[in-house]
Amino acid sequence: MSAEIPGFAHCDVTRDDRDVYTARICEAKSLNILSTAVINSVTAALAWISTRDDARAVILRGSGDRAFVGGADIFEMATLDSVTARTFITNLGQLCEAVRRVPVPTIARLPGHCLGGGMEIAAACDIRLASADAVFAMPEVRVGIPSVIHAVLLPRLIGPGATNWMLLTGESIDAEQASKWGFVEFLCAPGELDNLIEKTVAPIVESGPAAIRIQKALLRAWETDTIDEGVARSIDAFAEAFETDEPQRYMAPFVNRKK
Repeated sequence: MSAEIPGFAHCDVTRDDRDVYTARICEAKSLNILSTAVINSVTAALAWISTRDDARAVILRGSGDRAFVGGADIFEMATLDSVTARTFITNLGQLCEAVRRVPVPTIARLPGHCLGGGMEIAAACDIRLASADAVFAMPEVRVGIPSVIHAVLLPRLIGPGATNWMLLTGESIDAEQASKWGFVEFLCAPGELDNLIEKTVAPIVESGPAAIRIQKALLRAWETDTIDEGVARSIDAFAEAFETDEPQRYMAPFVNRKK
């Protein structure tokens, strides 16, 4: 029996009958702004989902279609000093790490505004799907602070030149440019985002759940492995997959079809 989902003040967690979880940022103003309270709540929600053995995938989204996340709370940041600034940004970094530590595929649902910390959270997800009306920016320098923490993921996603342009100008790009640069995997017409997400979720839940978790772990490890380390780790992972009967069960329809 599935465990009852706990309540989180700023993150509404739901689970469908396929054990696909949705974490929806809520009660965070109209653009899903990241205050400390919101950051800590979403972090706790994702940490809880990460403990769920039944989870097959996680969709991370904001409330409504005006924004995924409109950035960090500028009113809170305006009150920070050096000490409290360190705490604030450490908490936001922990939220991004909570996304990265989810052991199943994470899919960012990206309509409207995806700014600053929101773009970093999206970068921490495995797959990013956006509406054609989405807008992306890292505008921190425009308000006197650098882009930090998981902006470090951007060069490997969109390349150093594109990262330089975004972080040094603070200017925005549209969804088409984000797709050309490789930040977004697929785009769709406004209003079609949930259908686009389903096209990605469906094959994930049709695949072997243990294999998906092993593959996710490999993808994370490959980020820092050398080629030789990655190959060796992959051999171990392949053997690990056969410690259960999942390969035989999922291969059976193909094998039996050939008989």
